[in-house]
Amino acid sequence: MTRIRSIALAGLATVALGSPAFAQGAGGSEARPSRVEGEAFSAPAAKGAGDSPAETEAPNTRYKPLLPNQTRAPKPAEATKIEVATVAKGLASPWAMEFLPDGRMIVTEKAGKIRIVAKDGTVGPAIAGVPKVDPRGQGGLLDIALSPGFSADRMVYFSYAEPRDKGNGTTVAKAKLTEDGKGGGKLEEVKVVFRQMPTYDGDKHFGSRLVFSGDGKLFVTVGERSDKVTRVQAQDLASGLGKVFRIDTDGNAPKDNPFAGSDKAKAEIWSYGHRNVQSAALDAQGRLWTVEHGPRGGDELNRPRPGLNYGWPVATYGIEYSGETLGDGVTQAAGTVQPVYYWDPVIGPSGMALYTGDLFPAWKNDFLVGGLVSGGLVVLKVDGDKVVTEERVPLDARIRDVRVGPDGAVYAVTDGADGKILKLTPPKAKEG
Repeated sequence: MTRIRSIALAGLATVALGSPAFAQGAGGSEARPSRVEGEAFSAPAAKGAGDSPAETEAPNTRYKPLLPNQTRAPKPAEATKIEVATVAKGLASPWAMEFLPDGRMIVTEKAGKIRIVAKDGTVGPAIAGVPKVDPRGQGGLLDIALSPGFSADRMVYFSYAEPRDKGNGTTVAKAKLTEDGKGGGKLEEVKVVFRQMPTYDGDKHFGSRLVFSGDGKLFVTVGERSDKVTRVQAQDLASGLGKVFRIDTDGNAPKDNPFAGSDKAKAEIWSYGHRNVQSAALDAQGRLWTVEHGPRGGDELNRPRPGLNYGWPVATYGIEYSGETLGDGVTQAAGTVQPVYYWDPVIGPSGMALYTGDLFPAWKNDFLVGGLVSGGLVVLKVDGDKVVTEERVPLDARIRDVRVGPDGAVYAVTDGADGKILKLTPPKAKEG
């Protein structure tokens, strides 16, 4: 038995012991699911579904899905009509965006700057006080999230590739945002609350998305640093690589985390066996969903549950970029969870949001996922935790983040040196 498999099975063996931490989810409200390896089910038929898939390109692999609608779900019979307007431009490789309570936008730029974008699209000066970041490769300043009590405490949380002795790693800090009345301001009381360990000297797979849950806890997604020497640590519960973490606002591990109290696992871990998670959002029930970058083929939609193993790199629907088989070339393995959905070829997932507005009734409670490779948005309708339709919204740009505005419009952030914020609305009715 390989070391990777022994670790994975050891983790599952802990579940089988009947520990209360594994019998229930956060807060004791969610029973541990019975479907670990993936059991057959019938995909529900979606009202308005068409008879052809959104993805029509040839796949990169010969793998077949284990479950119905696990890939290439039908697109809607009628495409959603949109109008696209540019509301802001001139951003330098923006990475993430969030709406402030008054409707303005706060944006991170990869090189290490935070800016506030006014309602009229004016991009403000760089906010002072941002810690130094390592911007090489896929690093830099990454996600940003407002404290659940932002209106009162003015605290923001942000993740970044932190330069460290002998390397770097994904770090999460919090700070108080103080504005100067001129479109700028500064971060005060900056404090690191979490560091992904171990440190590694590389420039890939940092993750990272920050999502506050309804109970005020913070989900932090990361990557496994890409290289073959590090990717195996996605299966190692003593390592912080390739995990989804759950912490409180001060960076502590909640007592109801699945590995809390263990001397063989990091207490902050929520789930493991992930590759590079750059998409995360809560559904209408307040449950976490993620989309992670696969290798060549194999981008995955998952609903991470406490203590479960999502397979990387033991099982995957992708292959190496060289075209070689990855590992043992299996798509399922004992002790690992099947993805809810996967893409081959990949979409290159980025930001993710649940559509809760009223402008697009067809998208109500659908997931909107940015596509760096697909060049637009991917809209997923989920029913019974199964994808029933997938719609592609072409925007002719690499999309780095997506958010739903207070006006119900969808806002997409484009990647690159001249980054823009695009506003998607339904077409205006023609007069006369």
